[in-house]
Parts: sequence; structure tokens; C-alpha cells
Amino acid sequence: MVSPVTVVKSEGPKLVPFFKATCVYFVLWLPTSSPSWFSALIKCLPIFCLWVFLLAHGINFLVSHRSASRILAGLIFSAVGDAFLIWQEQGYFIHGLLMFAITHILYSSAFGMKTLDLKAGLLMGLVSSSCYAFLYSYLSGPFTYLVAVYIALIGFMGWRAVAGMQLCNDLWTWTKLSACIGAMLFMVSDLTIALNKFCFPVPYSRFIIMATYYAAQMLIALSAVESRDEEDFRKRS
Repeated sequence: MVSPVTVVKSEGPKLVPFFKATCVYFVLWLPTSSPSWFSALIKCLPIFCLWVFLLAHGINFLVSHRSASRILAGLIFSAVGDAFLIWQEQGYFIHGLLMFAITHILYSSAFGMKTLDLKAGLLMGLVSSSCYAFLYSYLSGPFTYLVAVYIALIGFMGWRAVAGMQLCNDLWTWTKLSACIGAMLFMVSDLTIALNKFCFPVPYSRFIIMATYYAAQMLIALSAVESRDEEDFRKRS
């Protein structure tokens, strides 16, 4: 297994633009009440940096490792979704929801179905069902079924990330752990969005949503680096 120290030395410098862009977002903290293309750019900038992070490993790497290319595609749809959500009060929330639904499908595909782990699937299904059951009474109109489909998709993505880690079998790697933590943080971010939008105001909701979201995307992007192939990583480092 590649050591975390080796990973930090090799991949850390490539993530510096992402950390800088994330700091810019939190320092500027542009008001959501005045959506603009500039605020959309600032919000999407950290995700753009993750595109560059994956592209920095080379086109050949992305072409030869399908999981990495699918994660890149997911990041592209995420950026489009982020832009739509800037104008969610103007009627673009569903558009953003659709973009992130596609993102979760792509991430699920990247994590794969190789390790089934029905126990993890059952647990994730229970968590997802409980979340929807809580939200149900607050939902109306198309959101009644749109939120149900979205929760099913993100729950499935979480299951594939957890199952792929294979912690019980001692077959985990740092990349699989990174994907798992990233998926869990993504779920926390989206649950906070749902609670804040449909149920009740969540204190510091924007900070919680964006901090967990950026961390989740970084960890999922980082999980693509090895693409479950340690030999390739050693050659690059």
C-alpha cells in the first residue's frame, strides 16, 4: 500500500490551487441574495481546480482509467449544478438537482460494483429511507418524488463507496478510504441543504454545506489518483 506521506508529497502541490480557490470563496463570502456570474465563478472555482488536478495526471491516465475519467465527468456536472444553484431562488433549483443526480450516477459508476457488500447496502438503504421519511411531510409538488429519486441515487453512491473500501477484509487503500469519506461528507452536505430548504433554518447552514461539499469533492477527486492501481502511482511518484 502506498504510504500517505508519499501521497501528500506527490499530490499535495497539485491541490494547492484548489485550497487557494476554496479560501477565496470563504474569504469573499459573497451574499447569496445577489446572484451573479461573478459569484457563480467564485463558487465553481475550487471545482475547476479539481478538473485541473485530474488533468495534470495526463490525458492518457484518464483514458486508460475509466474510474478517473468518470470522476472528472462528475466534477464537470457538479460545476454546472453549482452554477444553477446560484440562481435557485429564480427557479433553477431543480436544474441543479438534476446535475448533481447525474454526478452521483457517474461517481457510483466510478466506484464500481465489484464488491457487493449487501450489509453496507442495507445500512445505507436504511439511512436513506430514514432521511426521506423525515423530509416527506415537508415536501410538496414535484419535490415529493424528485427528492426521493435524488436520495436513492446519493444513497447508492454512498453504498458503492463504502463497499469498495473493504475495511473488514483488510483490503482497503488510502484511495478507497478517501472515496468513502468523500461520499459521506457529500451526503452530509446535501442533507443540510434539504433540511435548510424544506424543513427549518439550519444554523451556519451555508458554511456547513460548502465546507463539507468542497472537502467531499476533493477527497473523491483524490480517490481517482491511484485508480486502484498502485503500480501506476509508484511510476508517477
